[in-house]
Amino acid sequence: MSALLRLLNPYLRLTEKTHMARAATPARLRRSFERKARMFFHGPRAVRTSIWAGEGLELSGPEDGPLIFYIHGGGFIFGSPETHRAMVARLCHMAGMRAVLPRYRLAPEYPFPAAQEDVMTAYRAVMDHPGGVFLGGDSAGGALALSLLAQITAEGLPQPLGTFAFSPLTDLSYSGASFTQNASSDVVLPAQRAGDMAEMFLSGHSPMDPRASPLFARFVGASPVWMTVGDTEILLDDTRRMTAHLRSEGVDVTTIIKPDHPHVWPLFHNILPEARTTLGEVVAWLTSRARR
Repeated sequence: MSALLRLLNPYLRLTEKTHMARAATPARLRRSFERKARMFFHGPRAVRTSIWAGEGLELSGPEDGPLIFYIHGGGFIFGSPETHRAMVARLCHMAGMRAVLPRYRLAPEYPFPAAQEDVMTAYRAVMDHPGGVFLGGDSAGGALALSLLAQITAEGLPQPLGTFAFSPLTDLSYSGASFTQNASSDVVLPAQRAGDMAEMFLSGHSPMDPRASPLFARFVGASPVWMTVGDTEILLDDTRRMTAHLRSEGVDVTTIIKPDHPHVWPLFHNILPEARTTLGEVVAWLTSRARR
């Protein structure tokens, strides 16, 4: 563990976990995350940003190579392409690829399945990209990426080259043992607020719906998946059980569990060696899949 990670974990516990536990409204979470992303997350200057499809963001890269289709996290209620632009720009720069970050509607104003509908519409716009498409996402964005993969497979649409996810949320019923066992060790996510988030997002729908919780979806015939999670996260078992489920469906899965890493640590690529290491691991997987 780097010295910076030893400092970052208690800082996140003191600031971010406390803030998320106390934030009274989605609007407050949105304003805070947008402000902090502008202050602390900076991508390579060589990667240019433009508006994509009138809503999302497009990050520059080779026109003839693979396209990264990245879905931001934020518990389905906050976050945006702007908050995740810097991390994805770093990934594009390292991989020599371009990316789009679709903008999807957020709960509670637009509850389930608005987000799923939006990312599917966005995927249909890029699914025939000549160099192929990689799906990616983090946390709730990881849920959307995996549920999108299941829907693509069910509908027989062009498969992505692969799907990767950082600390994905895969079970909105929160039935994994780590949800309670890691409630105190997780330095970012307050377990006691998860029910509020799910209620705002689901708006009465069942958390067992496979479109909301990809842990319960079918993946027979799906392309390979890469996932990573920290061993102190409340979402640890979301990745563990998702890995077992995908393998039972015949999907090629690569899973990396990191010790004492906080929720979606690649966001801190500007300061954290572990974040850059993980992005390098993803890049190695992406380039290997692209060559095939």
